[in-house]
Parts: sequence; structure tokens; C-alpha cells
Amino acid sequence: MAISISLTVNGAPISASIDPGTLLVQFLRDQMRLTGTHVGCDTAQCGACTVHLNGRAIKSCNILAVQAEGAQITTIEGLAQNGALHPMQAAFKHCHGLQCGFCTPGMVMSAVSLVQRQPNLTGDDVRAQLDGNLCRCTGYHNIVKAVLEGAEGMQSNASANADAPAAAPATA
Repeated sequence: MAISISLTVNGAPISASIDPGTLLVQFLRDQMRLTGTHVGCDTAQCGACTVHLNGRAIKSCNILAVQAEGAQITTIEGLAQNGALHPMQAAFKHCHGLQCGFCTPGMVMSAVSLVQRQPNLTGDDVRAQLDGNLCRCTGYHNIVKAVLEGAEGMQSNASANADAPAAAPATA
């Protein structure tokens, strides 16, 4: 028996018919074809499946798609805007915060959420807060550097957007 759901994924309204037992990660990968969200452990331990649900980082292998009814979902594919990498994505690239890249989308999504909650981070803060995201390829040093650089970039973007003049009202 299929269930209809409606939600917003990366800014686009979506309606779909799904099996009630479909995990959010399965819905995103299999039905939406957003394969940047990875399935690592299926037990919410590794963080490879991290996405934002209403602005909060969650592990999408641990939530049913029907629980996201009416929600705003952002995946790694939704971070870049107008062809420009998000500051955290750019920092991971610049600081070599990835090796094989499998954990990177989840790390980036968790890091963005972390910086939004706690903009003034130390390396120890990053290590403590990203403990739910596992990487089997690195020693985390470059990931921590990337998150700190990404935090600076996010703060710079926020300042620039705050200082930008308001757009003129649209006319009909």
C-alpha cells in the first residue's frame, strides 16, 4: 500500500507515492536520484547519510520518508548556489578534507549545521561535534582544518549578505 508524501527537496516542491517503510535515504537516492547522500552503515553510526531536515542535520538512514512530510530537506546537491560551491564545500576542496570522498557529503552537511549552531569553533569543538561522522581514510586533521576554514567562509558570506543593499521591490 503506497502513501503519498509532499515535501521540499533542495528548494523544489516534491510529491511522491512511496512504500510506508521507505527510509528517507532510500527515497532521496532511489526516487529522487540524489546520490550524494550515501548509505554507509544503515545503523546511524557513520553519518554518510546526513542531510538537513528543516535546517537541522539528521541521519537519513534513521528516519522514514513519511516522517519528512511537509519538511524542507537539503542534500549535498542543494548546498551549492548558482554554480558556486558553498563555503564549506570550497573549504573541504581547498584543505584536502577528503580522500576517497565517501564520507565527505555527510561531513559537509554536519559541518554546515554545526557552524550555523556554533559559529566560533575551535579545533577541539569540531572534533567533539563531528564524532558522529566516521572517515576510514583520514586522520581527521584536514577535515578539522576544512571545517574551521568553512566556518570563516560562512561568516564572511553572512556578513557580505547582511551588508548588501536590499533588492528593489518587483513591479507588475
